[in-house]
Amino acid sequence: MTKQIPNWVNDFDVVKSFDDTANENTSLDALLDQHSSNQNFKEGEVFKGTVMTVTDEFVTVDIGYKQEGLVYAKEFRNYDGSLKVTQGDEIEVYVERLESRHGNLVLSKDKAEILKAWDRISEACETGTPVEGTVMAKVKGGLSVDIGVKAFLPGSQVDLRAVKNLDKYLGKTMEFKVIKFNKKRGNIVLSRRAILSDERSKMRGETLGQLQEGMIVKGIVKNITDYGAFIDLGGVDGLLYITDMSWGRVKHPSNILSIGDEIDVKILKYDDVKERVSLGLKQIQENPWETAHEKYAIGSKVAGEVVSIKDYGIFVELEGGLEGLIHNSELSWVNKKNPGKDYTVGQKIDAQVLEIDTENARISLGTKQLTPNPWDQLSDKYQVGMTIEGTVKSVVEFGAFVEVNESVDALIHVSDISWTKKNVKSTDFFTEGEKVKAVVLTVDKENQKFCLGIKQLDEDPWKKIEERLPMGSIVEGEVVRTTDFGAFVELETGIEGMIHISELSEERVENATDIIKKGDKTKAMIISIDKDAKKIALSLKAVDKENMSKYNKSETVESATLADKFKGIEIKTSDS
Repeated sequence: MTKQIPNWVNDFDVVKSFDDTANENTSLDALLDQHSSNQNFKEGEVFKGTVMTVTDEFVTVDIGYKQEGLVYAKEFRNYDGSLKVTQGDEIEVYVERLESRHGNLVLSKDKAEILKAWDRISEACETGTPVEGTVMAKVKGGLSVDIGVKAFLPGSQVDLRAVKNLDKYLGKTMEFKVIKFNKKRGNIVLSRRAILSDERSKMRGETLGQLQEGMIVKGIVKNITDYGAFIDLGGVDGLLYITDMSWGRVKHPSNILSIGDEIDVKILKYDDVKERVSLGLKQIQENPWETAHEKYAIGSKVAGEVVSIKDYGIFVELEGGLEGLIHNSELSWVNKKNPGKDYTVGQKIDAQVLEIDTENARISLGTKQLTPNPWDQLSDKYQVGMTIEGTVKSVVEFGAFVEVNESVDALIHVSDISWTKKNVKSTDFFTEGEKVKAVVLTVDKENQKFCLGIKQLDEDPWKKIEERLPMGSIVEGEVVRTTDFGAFVELETGIEGMIHISELSEERVENATDIIKKGDKTKAMIISIDKDAKKIALSLKAVDKENMSKYNKSETVESATLADKFKGIEIKTSDS
């Protein structure tokens, strides 16, 4: 194998003599072997050497051996990737192989440092003494740390809680505990969590002895959940509920807090037995409700932002921590608003203060109050009893809405369509867009009711019912239906009377159809009239009594007449 000429050979005068003096019998190989033999090079030992060249992949080191050795450049890199070695540096290296299968001298700086630091690291591992180190790089499963030699810090041992972003630790110098050390493999495992745990235990005792309700203390946001945040007060965790973070609405704790934030909090409750601490953040801030009466007078106009939309109304934030509710009934004078369709979260809106309750932290607002109330003009313009004309705007099951050139639609209820027809269907009487005449029945500003009627265009047939169908009179009509309790007889168009089953006969009647059937023409006596309830009571048996009475009267009259004829006539017998 051809021997390479190391650079240190040029430093020897004997080389020059070798070049200049041809008669010297010393060969170059003999010179190299002679120089190497001055040191007893063995694998597994540490030697001093000089850095000859530096590349991105290898660092060449001369240890005085017959050839220069190679060290991987990654053993010299800082956490930012830069090399911390230059040509000419004196370093110690560990001889791994005097001659590899490629014929190279293989060296290691890391293993030399491990051997050198073995006693110190071994003692630190056994006694638990912290060692100082600098985080150099991210590696699979954790971080690489320089503690004089390279060591491994698992991700689970970086902090008391799992850390997602390890980049923030790069370049930082901290203390660690050596929790595992393998001399043969050269593996060193560190833990920063053990250091923090010890510190936390010491701080916990001190902190618990100082905590008192009402104190304002500093803490660091340790963890964030949907319902609040855990704050490290110094070895003791306190819970800051989302409801105690702000006087205003908080959608999620992460909207106002971040892990690692240092904040001032107030101790609301401290249970020294269970060691539980409840914290408040809003309690160290000014409560806007304390001055709300001064800022928001009843009747004043305010501006705000829609922060929440409910089925029953919208919530408007007037300032941080102070919201008011605009109920659906206060959105418009006439048109029923749909909060979900007519408003959006974040929308700017003006409103009027209607009511304020600082004790219960409530403000009632209204938007309709900022516009004229159409009911004021409506009650003046339309008087009850007036006949007006309008256009059918919509037909519903219970009637029809009529537009009368106002911002308020009037309602014609089905009960006001006909005096006499029962079970009226609004669709049988109205068509959208048609013109109709009606009578004003109600203009109720307070309850916002504008009602019209069509049947009122004609006189109520019940108004003079007693003139047409007097009490005690015998009337004739057609049976229109029978029920378990009697029969109904139509006396006039739309006017019916009812014969109760008890009025069908003097005798007990089990079924009305035994006496009378639908379609029968019958006579009955009117025995009662209730115009308000629009009810007429009839009696069949009363007619029979009337007929019987008349019959008896006629019999009496006929007997009396015969007596008069025979009066004064002498009747003779055969004896006379």
